[in-house]
Amino acid sequence: MAIRTSRALILLAPAAAATLVLGGTTGASALSDAGPTTVTPAGHSFAAQLTGQATFKAGSTTMTCTVSASLPTTGANNQVPAAPGNHNDAGAVSAPINPPTFSGCSTSIGGVSVTASSNADNGSWSISAQNGTPVAAGLTMPKGGFVLQTSGLAACTITASPDGPTTVPGAWTNGAPSSLAISEAPVAATVTGGFLCPTGNQAATFSATYNVSDTTDSAQQITVTG
Repeated sequence: MAIRTSRALILLAPAAAATLVLGGTTGASALSDAGPTTVTPAGHSFAAQLTGQATFKAGSTTMTCTVSASLPTTGANNQVPAAPGNHNDAGAVSAPINPPTFSGCSTSIGGVSVTASSNADNGSWSISAQNGTPVAAGLTMPKGGFVLQTSGLAACTITASPDGPTTVPGAWTNGAPSSLAISEAPVAATVTGGFLCPTGNQAATFSATYNVSDTTDSAQQITVTG
């Protein structure tokens, strides 16, 4: 679909059903007011790797990436907390992660390409999990931690979570490997750019499923229990 001047708002027009502006506590409260949670193996490193596609929808436009991962390096990121920090008697267990990388990205608009990047300039990314039925989970991005840049017929910069950290809710499934699934979670965004870019605050949704595997011992699984 070509972009014409009369369609300037098609690129990132706000979705009517996604009007929730997420702040630092959104989603996090849903993971804190519940029973005990234990994540094992304590102290093990883990990798979160995309399966399928990650999608960022804004208005009638869908941006997809086919490759995304958060991998352990040095330091405490991408590690299950050491005991006793891997257990919480009254809420979720969380762990900082390295900002996920994104590649293989495209848009649903002809003539417009997109690149996606993440950063920890204003704080850390993290994963949290709360035992239950189902197991609740959250992916927290810091302020301005996810940025989409379009080029071609429309050169725009879309910054997710512009006002503070955002926790997008998801569901955790224990398995081999375990997984974190996020389905059309609302995310606030702001747009800057020139002609054809609907500048200002926008609303969008994010969907992705990440397989979470134990990189300390591949024979074990990252598991959430009570």
